[in-house]
Amino acid sequence: MNKVYNITIDEMEALNEADYILADLRDNHTFQYGSIPNAVNIPFDTLEETSISLPFDKKIIFYCSRGIYSNMAVSKLRDKGLAAYSLSGGYSEWLRDKLSGDTLQENQKKTCEDVEKSIQKKFHKSLFTKFAKAINTYDLIQPGDKIAVCISGGKDSMLMAKLFQELKRHNKFPFELVFLVMDPGYNETNRMVIEDNAQKLRIPITIFETNIFDSVVNIEKSPCYLCARMRRGYLYSKAQELGCNKIALGHHYDDVIETILMGMLYGGQIQTMMPKLHSQNFKGMELIRPMYLIREEDIRHWRDYNDLYFIQCACRFTDTCSTCSADGSSNSRRMEIKNLILKLKETNPTVESNIFRSVENVNLNTVIEYKRDGIRHHFLEHYDRNEGKIEEG
Repeated sequence: MNKVYNITIDEMEALNEADYILADLRDNHTFQYGSIPNAVNIPFDTLEETSISLPFDKKIIFYCSRGIYSNMAVSKLRDKGLAAYSLSGGYSEWLRDKLSGDTLQENQKKTCEDVEKSIQKKFHKSLFTKFAKAINTYDLIQPGDKIAVCISGGKDSMLMAKLFQELKRHNKFPFELVFLVMDPGYNETNRMVIEDNAQKLRIPITIFETNIFDSVVNIEKSPCYLCARMRRGYLYSKAQELGCNKIALGHHYDDVIETILMGMLYGGQIQTMMPKLHSQNFKGMELIRPMYLIREEDIRHWRDYNDLYFIQCACRFTDTCSTCSADGSSNSRRMEIKNLILKLKETNPTVESNIFRSVENVNLNTVIEYKRDGIRHHFLEHYDRNEGKIEEG
């Protein structure tokens, strides 16, 4: 059996920063979602090609979510003569240690005040203005609504909760909020991080528990899709039980444009993530997405400016699951789409807004076939009636 070379958080922090390199083995999407300061991203599946450039005169400290892949990396690189170590407990343990160190109510109160001030001042235009614009543009909230603000524990849903609190502070019209957290079987660290962040940000969460993770753990085909569907159903049900007529989810602008391209390239269809939907299974319930016009880059900027850390994935099996995504889609495919958009943006700065606007400017006279309420319509149905109306392209 290979010897495991572990290093604790305290031991790492006692080192001189010039004497070691901290390497994050998680994929780039997860790394962007939150990482240990000064870490470099070396995704595990690129380790073979990137390890040749690692120095032999420094300690290389690897971490993943909880230490599974970092132990594997250390074993490989030790055989090559590198002074490799695995950070005990990984990012989850580091995050838990960081949050547990800030328990003073005075510190928490100041953090909350600073976060709220940043929304009112520095990020007002990029976050709150776009939040309010989406609500007005898509008619997302009406007087008398009772909204379940669904919090997964990530940066998007936590920001959404704070934006709703800011909207409530403006008191333009009467509506109620319930900050709803569903525990589908979190590990201890994720549960703690969510509760600590909610306390720090003064978000009065209501937590209810389910056994969704246990239900999907042995599902081989599309477990993440099934998990996402089950979570949505439980949220609707609990929200309705609490007297809510709407649930709010934290999907943002980048989620929308990525979904458009994923539908085209992987699903062979043109569709988008709608700003609001009527529930088919829960009568009188509606889903709304008030973060619809907010850019992910601005959310990350807000998070980092306030030195906040959130969970990236609630899944109990993150270290051994490569497909987890909030909507049940493949993370690897979503990363392909993110990278494709970035590449296109190099030569076309307006590509993102063009993708978004493409589903606002659908000309049915130039579409071969489309569906409406489940019924297919073909262009030949109205072809002769349109004679002379469409010029050759």
